[in-house]
Amino acid sequence: MTTLQDLETPCLVLDRARLDRNLTAMRTRCQALGVSLRTHVKTPKSIEIGRLAHGGATGPIAVSTLREAEYFAKGGFRNILNAVAIAPAKLARVAAIQQATGSTVRIVLDSDVVARAVAEFARDQTGAPIEVLIEIDCGEHRSGIAPDDPVLLDIAAHLAKPKVRLAGVMSHGGHSYASADPAEIRKVAGIERDSAVAAARRLRAAGHAAPMVSVGSSPTILYADHLDGVTEARCGVYTLWDLAQASRGICRLEDIAATVLTTVIGHNRAAQSLILDAGALALSKDISANTFMPAAGYGLVCDAQTAAPLGSLCVNAVHQEHGTVKVPDASWYAKLPIGSLVRVMPNHTCMTCAAYETYHVLDGNRVVDTWGRVNGW
Repeated sequence: MTTLQDLETPCLVLDRARLDRNLTAMRTRCQALGVSLRTHVKTPKSIEIGRLAHGGATGPIAVSTLREAEYFAKGGFRNILNAVAIAPAKLARVAAIQQATGSTVRIVLDSDVVARAVAEFARDQTGAPIEVLIEIDCGEHRSGIAPDDPVLLDIAAHLAKPKVRLAGVMSHGGHSYASADPAEIRKVAGIERDSAVAAARRLRAAGHAAPMVSVGSSPTILYADHLDGVTEARCGVYTLWDLAQASRGICRLEDIAATVLTTVIGHNRAAQSLILDAGALALSKDISANTFMPAAGYGLVCDAQTAAPLGSLCVNAVHQEHGTVKVPDASWYAKLPIGSLVRVMPNHTCMTCAAYETYHVLDGNRVVDTWGRVNGW
């Protein structure tokens, strides 16, 4: 039997019971809202988790890189949305994935320049059509166009060409992450929904098909009053959760499924700290939880067996391969001797997990499986 003590640190461990609970909750939520769930696998980047998200079968997914698209397409996923605006130079790779696997890899764009490039590229293609969603800006102002922007219909006109299919619109209320106020998150969710629905209606009124109306982030899907007019919800961080979400009350600490197992490698009594073998590369330098949870530091230090927080301990500083944990008194040196194991809850699970190629899957304290991940672009 493999236990935590058998693992080389730092490594990524995954609590299977917490994962299953998270996945079931979001499936139930989407069913109640009457929309399809398109899990954004940019968070877990794992075929096994992608399947579990859909009850053990393949289902609709969103990805953030074409390497993810390749990995999941080869793993049997046939309904894929690459949810980052496409660069024209990547269109050949999209077509190659579709041809090699039979999967549909829909792309996203938000400019007439790229729409023209897609139409020109598709003109000479012999394979499956290139399917496109237009990204709608619902207030985050990161990317996308406003639902009433005149260029929306210009883009649609450019896409009305052979071997191209306008599949619909998508929007992402990422600015919901800036608030811990349920009323504000609910407001963002409503604007996210209404923006996408309004854009789809404009397209249809102009004679263009827009069968897909895709919205989401995990917080907005959880807080939306309704999703009338929407066909699918895109969300990803719900699979694993993290401190950035827990700090705003979106999830609980006990919902965080992925943690970093690390070893105490030093006692710096002069600085009143412990040293871990998990530093910036193992944890990331993301401090997104600190806005609403200043005590999170670079991650909460937790008991290795139970994953319960150890008092107020957090990783206060990181170097490339060292994590520093300030301790309130000298008793912690006896509680956590050199060689002992702890776990660190991540601030931003997408960033932290990206350092690892493997999940060590836990049933209680037993390591019952290892699941691969895909990283890179």
